[in-house]
Amino acid sequence: MNKIKNVFIIGGTGLLGYYAALEFLKRGIYVSTISLEGDKPGDWYPKDVNILYGDIFLMSNTELKSMLTGFDALVYAAGPDDRFIPPAPSFNFFHERLVLACERVILSAKEAGVKTCTVLNSYFSYFHRMYPEWELADNHPYIKCRIMQADKAIAAGDNTMKVSVLELPYIFGAMPDREVLWKQMLFERIRKMPIVMFPKGGTTIITVKQAAEAICGAIERGEHGKKYPVAGENMDWKQLLRIMLNAMGLHKRKIITIPVIFATWYAKSESRRNKKKGLESGLNHSKLMKDIQSRELYINRDIGTYNELQVSYGGVKEAIIESVIHSYPHLKSRKIRLI
Repeated sequence: MNKIKNVFIIGGTGLLGYYAALEFLKRGIYVSTISLEGDKPGDWYPKDVNILYGDIFLMSNTELKSMLTGFDALVYAAGPDDRFIPPAPSFNFFHERLVLACERVILSAKEAGVKTCTVLNSYFSYFHRMYPEWELADNHPYIKCRIMQADKAIAAGDNTMKVSVLELPYIFGAMPDREVLWKQMLFERIRKMPIVMFPKGGTTIITVKQAAEAICGAIERGEHGKKYPVAGENMDWKQLLRIMLNAMGLHKRKIITIPVIFATWYAKSESRRNKKKGLESGLNHSKLMKDIQSRELYINRDIGTYNELQVSYGGVKEAIIESVIHSYPHLKSRKIRLI
């Protein structure tokens, strides 16, 4: 394992970049990052991190190369996830932001002499690889772009730069002075439902701490061309939703498992609303419930990254509760029972 002295994090002021920066600093590694001018973090951000300001999507290759010169390692933690609803057609947006931008940064980093890189990707790529019969890439532009991102990034590394990919699942945790990503997408929706209705299925979940450990582990000991599915604690939707509702104090709120066809009707109505606004999700709502939400998207820890990348285990329930309480500060005084 080569000793890493310094690392540049693209997206270091976002949730995962922030926790990765903390973990690198704890390991004695110098950290630099870039942030948009209008997104300056407050005094809570670690002073030991050097922050540059600019937009990587607008920077030239020469500017990127100059910025990355002198660094041993690169973490690519930028770009939208599937919760972002862009203008139609969504494939064009995600292809530009996830595939082309990532490839360009990595090529510039290679020219700058960076020796190792890890790209933060999605666990959808893992399930596409394991179950090609699900046709996830054909049905969902976002997933197709994530797969393309991983392959293009690895190819860009070629034989002179080690590039690995982390396939990340649901992640919970909070950071100072920022809204939790799940608040509008999930917390607010279930909080307003008199009866919470959800399809069958479930997901694997990790904490922000585990994500940071996986990032550092991939930089320090990851292999070129390897795609690492980051396994966590597997939960069905009822269990996950119950933890959230209990954290909100809604202990008596009922959760009902509904047929996939009913969930699809709702998803299609949301798609129609987006279409009227000229927007399109990267996940095809007509197939979302059948392809993704109703399946048990679980990753066995035996094939995950806990040993190889030295990721710790545990704390998922606490991270979910922390995310809820950060979203609703008046809940801080409540005693919350873990289930």
